[in-house]
Amino acid sequence: MLRIEQQADGKNSVTFSLSGRIESKRVDELKRLIETEHRKISLDLKDVNLVDGDAVKFLSSCDAQGIELKNCPPYVRQWIMGVRSSQSSHFPGR
Repeated sequence: MLRIEQQADGKNSVTFSLSGRIESKRVDELKRLIETEHRKISLDLKDVNLVDGDAVKFLSSCDAQGIELKNCPPYVRQWIMGVRSSQSSHFPGR
């Protein structure tokens, strides 16, 4: 189960606090929330206790787009870096 709470950080930014499990079946919902948001976005992962491969790919793309990943657990950050490494090795010259 994934719980998503939205908190406005003033007029120009918003934080989505995520808690529980980020699994592939919930990634589309997160994508829709982000696509409809026009403010600067942060994802607070403080209370996330499980992620799957699709969630890590999603978080990696968020990070690459400039979405801040607050309180990202170290194992998730390492996994994201691994995803990026494997993606860049498929594209020589990057």
